[in-house]
Amino acid sequence: MEKSPYRLQVLEKINDLEKAGMFNEEVEENPPSKVLMPDDVDYLQKKLVHRINAKIATHIAKKYIQKLMKQKKLIIKEVIGFEKIKALNTGYILTCNHFNPYDNFALHMILVPYLRKQKKKFFKVIREGNYSFPGIYGYFFRNCYTLPLSSNFTTMKNFTKAVETILTRGDVILIYPEQSMWWNYRKPRPLKVGAFKYAEHANVPIVPCFITMTDTDALDEEGFPIQAYTINFLDPLYPDQSLSAKDCAQDLCNRNYQVWKEKYEEFYKIPLVYNKE
Repeated sequence: MEKSPYRLQVLEKINDLEKAGMFNEEVEENPPSKVLMPDDVDYLQKKLVHRINAKIATHIAKKYIQKLMKQKKLIIKEVIGFEKIKALNTGYILTCNHFNPYDNFALHMILVPYLRKQKKKFFKVIREGNYSFPGIYGYFFRNCYTLPLSSNFTTMKNFTKAVETILTRGDVILIYPEQSMWWNYRKPRPLKVGAFKYAEHANVPIVPCFITMTDTDALDEEGFPIQAYTINFLDPLYPDQSLSAKDCAQDLCNRNYQVWKEKYEEFYKIPLVYNKE
């Protein structure tokens, strides 16, 4: 089976960006999108219709993901460290490496059933453009407890207030601190500090999650080996309140990157080395 020319171009772009040290740049072709205005997003689902839509969308997402798993398009090989999740009784930010749309689905299938029993919700921060994405993914992006970013200042103020409320009441927020998705990229990338600012401000832990991958014998629709995921939940990182707000957030960011690096080197049994020009 021939490999997808588009996917080969994406991999070439990833390689070029890695050499240039530009680790947070987008590599996929995203459709045009609009600026999200304050009235476009009900972050805290204050309206009944939005709460109902979220429940319906979450049920549909479950069935959709189960179908992917049955077809072996999404393979969760192992979950390690889930006891660290169970030990927490506060809200927290889950950080994860972002390399495929399915990494979100994998976390959804593992966390949502558990959190529902705890009467907690699982929110996901998404890029602004994803909110107006077409098709089934766009439906999930708009309805499955998502928190879209915005290039509008007032909308982002609402976003920030919602994040603090969600964390304070004990719910969970998934943030991808690498900022962009690099398809099937196995290395951890340098992190943006934004997620850690929210953790510092709300005084909640960061739970680093690093998903490692192994090739399977099956090929995907683009001619590449389907990946089997090992989902690694790592020790929670707590804000050091003896530091200034800025230093505390950066300290969390640095520690998160370090534990991801250690897990990468432990699993793949190679040192983390980036290609450089």
